[in-house]
Amino acid sequence: MTIRVNGIEITEDMVQAEQAHYADAPNPHDAAVQELILRELLLQKAKSIGIDTTDQGTAIGALLEQELQVDAVDEAACLAFYNQYPERFSSGESAVASHILFPLGEGLAGSLAKAKAEGVLEEIKANPARFSDLAREHSTCPSGQQGGSLGQFGRGQMVPEFEQAVFSTDAGQIAPDLVQTQFGYHIIQVQERHEGGKVSFEEIKDRLQQYLNDMAGNKAMQAYLGQLVAAAQIEGYAMPAL
Repeated sequence: MTIRVNGIEITEDMVQAEQAHYADAPNPHDAAVQELILRELLLQKAKSIGIDTTDQGTAIGALLEQELQVDAVDEAACLAFYNQYPERFSSGESAVASHILFPLGEGLAGSLAKAKAEGVLEEIKANPARFSDLAREHSTCPSGQQGGSLGQFGRGQMVPEFEQAVFSTDAGQIAPDLVQTQFGYHIIQVQERHEGGKVSFEEIKDRLQQYLNDMAGNKAMQAYLGQLVAAAQIEGYAMPAL
């Protein structure tokens, strides 16, 4: 069935062209149709109030700037949200660490790999400053090319044996023993430890204000689009509620 928006046809060719932008959507065809309907409604509205629609993107931007009036969220509203949802502003225990990975093996090969790892560990204990160089030289993990750096991670993101070693080693220290996991033997250096806890309002205030402003803008946009859809005559497709 032909799709028309206030008498303007949306062709199957238009849908197919638009669908390429929605390959990851659960239903790419529906996503494309809905986008084309909403775009057509916005352009029709822009034209009706005298906005030049030659450049569609510019026209829609000008329309929304004129039609959507959203009050900026103030600090009091941010603080109220912060106090209402304290669980959203808690950070768990985390660490910054590096490692050097040696492969597991069976029989003689396994014994030699472990002996090599133990030798490198002793070398690092004697001269921790060589950790990065030795990681580049020996590690079979891709992180070896970055001196073994794994960046920052929290509890639950690493395999249990590795996590236990990291979170029982003080910042600035080398784990005293090799750590064996399913991936191999690890030499671990812990650069930072963060105990976690509640993030202060001052620390999160600016990002929270941006988030709440974005949410308010999105809510206003959904309501505006809903009004356009409700007032339109759309044939050949049932638009879902916005």
